Amino acid sequence: MVLRRGTLIDASLIPAAVKPPKPPEDPQPPGPDGREPSKLVNSERDPDARWTKKGGKRYFGYKAHVGIDQGSAIIRRSKLTDAAVNDTVPADELVCGDEKAVYADQAYDKHERRSGLAARGIKPRLMFRPNKHHPLTERQKRFNDAVGRRRAPVEQVFARLKCVYGWARARYLGLARNQTHLRLICLAMNLKRWAVLRPIGAAA
Repeated sequence: MVLRRGTLIDASLIPAAVKPPKPPEDPQPPGPDGREPSKLVNSERDPDARWTKKGGKRYFGYKAHVGIDQGSAIIRRSKLTDAAVNDTVPADELVCGDEKAVYADQAYDKHERRSGLAARGIKPRLMFRPNKHHPLTERQKRFNDAVGRRRAPVEQVFARLKCVYGWARARYLGLARNQTHLRLICLAMNLKRWAVLRPIGAAA
């Protein structure tokens, strides 16, 4: 069922089961560096959840990272982190090593990752990320468009996870419990996907 043509990797924010903690009412002492402490405090009920910012908006909770098989959409790797962890940090754990290519958006663009994948015989299909000193060339823009079309199915996985399986927010307290829940949901999604991919008339 697993084609191994490529692995599509991505991450999505999962709000915590608890409400985001409110800023402390009383003034807090400055930190060791003398700076005023952040008002984005952690939750006493769910100390593993963390704050992050995306698109100018603050989120509190976790982040689900997945690597799916290109073509079959079977989820091969999954990992849950707190929301503050950058997408690129657990990315290498989502690569199985037997795929022919890895597809990902600009958040995963690193020279070390590109060279590391190439050294393992895996094509680094990572979208190029521009900066103020090096804008994208026309060739890189075309490359990004092509990769974007190829990696689109991973977005559908998150849509099913949240809308069909009801994981629009975490159900439990703590990273370990929610990590287990994510893996069980991925297992259920894979079983359902396997039933669709299995040839008609194949032995059970």
